[in-house]
Amino acid sequence: MVWAEIRAGSEFVFSHLIFINFILAMIIIFFQRKEPQSVWTWLLLLYFIPIFGFIFYLLVGTDMHKKRMFKIKEIEDHLNEAIRRQEDWLQDKRAGWKSPEITEYADLALYNLGVSGAVLTDDNDITVFTDGKEKFEALMEDMRQAQKYIHVQYYIIKNDVLFQQMKDVLVEKAAQGVEVRILYDGMGGRFVNKKCWRELNRKGIRTAEFFPALLRRLHLRINYRNHRKIVVVDGKVGYVGGFNIGKEYIGLDEKFGYWRDTHLRIVGSAVASLELRFALDWNYASKENLFMTDKYMAYGNAGSKQRCEVQIVSSGPDSRYRNIRDNYLRMIGKAKESIYIQTPYFIPDEAILSALMIAVHSGIAVNVMIPCKPDHPFVYWATYSYIGDLVMEGANCYTYYNGFLHAKGMVVDDKALCFGTANMDIRSFALNFEVNAVVYNEGLARRMREIFEEDLKVSRQITKNVYMGRTLLVRFKEQVCRLLSPLL
Repeated sequence: MVWAEIRAGSEFVFSHLIFINFILAMIIIFFQRKEPQSVWTWLLLLYFIPIFGFIFYLLVGTDMHKKRMFKIKEIEDHLNEAIRRQEDWLQDKRAGWKSPEITEYADLALYNLGVSGAVLTDDNDITVFTDGKEKFEALMEDMRQAQKYIHVQYYIIKNDVLFQQMKDVLVEKAAQGVEVRILYDGMGGRFVNKKCWRELNRKGIRTAEFFPALLRRLHLRINYRNHRKIVVVDGKVGYVGGFNIGKEYIGLDEKFGYWRDTHLRIVGSAVASLELRFALDWNYASKENLFMTDKYMAYGNAGSKQRCEVQIVSSGPDSRYRNIRDNYLRMIGKAKESIYIQTPYFIPDEAILSALMIAVHSGIAVNVMIPCKPDHPFVYWATYSYIGDLVMEGANCYTYYNGFLHAKGMVVDDKALCFGTANMDIRSFALNFEVNAVVYNEGLARRMREIFEEDLKVSRQITKNVYMGRTLLVRFKEQVCRLLSPLL
């Protein structure tokens, strides 16, 4: 009897497949505000894979619950309104800004302040890490020096040798009375079981999960992941960049080999903005309001020496504007001599791609570096397709061969840079929660350009001949993955 009912139901679905597909298509078109390119991609998927295409859309593409999911975060983000009051003060003091870089990029600084509440600070000392072992050694040493609190936020945390080392430090500090909080993304943190988190809770470490799985380990929300990596120690030292917590990030995974990434250690007033960003995410995930006490917001320049002018810019699906993407776009538009980009995934939207092509044809040296190997094959071949567009227009594009390149950022004219957690792709621009540091400093920008040039020694250029000589299989992969790029 039951099987007969199931069979009857199946026959009904398949006999009315065209009508059902039509209704589902109308839902995608009229009930979701998406870019036309994305809409057409979903409609094609629905046409070729009826019913199952729509189920995939519900898992990956839908934002029907977006407003409800982010209502609390949107209210909390109104706290930035108080920060925006600096805008008038900065406009009045523009002539007195200390560096020629910030004078030249005043419009970008004011945009960041007005749109995302990113305060401009000028008393920061920044150290750049490109090696995972060096970064985590410095981070754990800073943790050992903590007196009040340690706030840790990572997209991916794996329960392996690296996390074990960090846990030992954090447990020791918690036993000393230091407040320790760990915030992890529900999908990125799936490699650590609940037993481990409960054990850390018993040892005095507070943990919170951003967008946990709805059905145990089954994650129905593939989009809207918290991709940020932030650590703040006592409000004096802050870290932001591309490294996650896992043995591959210190070069211990045979699949990837050496892991080349970029992370910034900041000492100075910009740490306040990293702390604010952590607090907003923590409040949302844990329902513990860190703004109820002043101790997390009370800090000064902590003896910084470099005098870098910095803004911490955040973006995500809860933001009205695509703040980090807009920074990339504005920096490309302001370039006069050179642009250097490193990213593991290069799937730009039309505006970014057009801006880079305009820069190439304006005589600006556009340099882009991507990995030589994929960690996500579909994303990689879409990346290679877009890189091909730039190569054919005259840009200098390279593949990094000394392991895996995971650095994320841009340097313009040896004057300004934007580095952090955001990839140069549509997912980072619109779907993930990201955070980048925008730095206006000639010395640091020149250093980042020099790092790019050092990486060229272990890279190969993708010339027009190389790109035109790719095999039919590679061409096929590119075309299929590029077609799916709005979904990646």
